[in-house]
Amino acid sequence: MTNAVIECILSRSSTKYYDPAATLSDDQIRELVRIGTAAPTSFHMQNWRFIAVRTPEAKARLSPIAWNQPTITDAAVTFIVCGKLADSSFIPERLAPLVESGVMPAKMVPEWEIPARNLYMEYPQRQRDEALRTASFGAAAIIYAARSLGLGSTPMIGFDAEPVHREFGLAKDEVPVLLLAVGPERPGNWAQKPRRPVADVLDLV
Repeated sequence: MTNAVIECILSRSSTKYYDPAATLSDDQIRELVRIGTAAPTSFHMQNWRFIAVRTPEAKARLSPIAWNQPTITDAAVTFIVCGKLADSSFIPERLAPLVESGVMPAKMVPEWEIPARNLYMEYPQRQRDEALRTASFGAAAIIYAARSLGLGSTPMIGFDAEPVHREFGLAKDEVPVLLLAVGPERPGNWAQKPRRPVADVLDLV
């Protein structure tokens, strides 16, 4: 039971060695993010933002606050993947294109907005949890899109959040969830590492 999508997932491995001379065009970067934003989000909030660190100057700003990891300077681009705290007030705006295109009747919008308000408004931890989920879904989609295009990727949590927040102008409601490097690889990277047996991680009930 396999196909190109499954093979892409099963063959992916985090890249350690990138071709430092390689670049991605802005259109290629935009396409990766376009694909990433097809990932699911709660109530269609799409509460994410992607900062593409691709110039030598921007990499020099990020590197010291990302523990000077070589990946930051060697990879073609490193995304700062941000999740925005869940806020039900912008759900009507996010749903407007669905209404305008005839996918969703206008009367259904409050049926999404009101439950979201009840779920998040008085619960800061839930707002933050949703930001982390959203950013992670988007990053995962970019990881597999990159793999399908013959590019390597490396998700990283090795960075100092407050300096990243300050240096790259994140808003108060934005959380820098992870860094995601993407770019052409050079030789020497490992194949995907063996995973734990399914029997160790799955309960059938």
